[in-house]
Amino acid sequence: MNSWFLCKIKYKKEDDKGVLKSIAESYLVDAISFTEAEARIHEEVGSLISGEFLISNLNKTKILDVFGYDDADLWYRCKITYVLADEESGKEKKVTNFMLVAANDAKQAYDRITESLSTMLVPFRIPEVVETPILEIFRFKSSDQRVTPNLKPLSPQGTENAES
Repeated sequence: MNSWFLCKIKYKKEDDKGVLKSIAESYLVDAISFTEAEARIHEEVGSLISGEFLISNLNKTKILDVFGYDDADLWYRCKITYVLADEESGKEKKVTNFMLVAANDAKQAYDRITESLSTMLVPFRIPEVVETPILEIFRFKSSDQRVTPNLKPLSPQGTENAES
């Protein structure tokens, strides 16, 4: 199962006056492990930034899902809460999830997350909508090769021969 990793990078950038300034940026990457997240951020950000950069922080997040929209550049983290009833014990359990949504302001983020979750069968609340510093999100691409290309699946005959 893939996870979302928040990656903060630092690099030097020359401004209009020719002065080098330290820049810190945050990106979100979809990966299986810390190692893959670091490799993917080097690949993705390396093509965006000229020169060297340093990964200053890499954390696994509690983000469950991401809802992107082409007309917005800001990312908002939405806290979603709902109550589930445990059938065995009969007790109610409060569940909290975090999701990201692209929007131009907090109200639009609230509206978009409400619309995106409108098919949920249980009633939910959105107690918190917070703007994040995330500049871009790098989703898993199906063209990525997560398995070494020289490995091939075993055929049913190959499995029988291996067990003999």
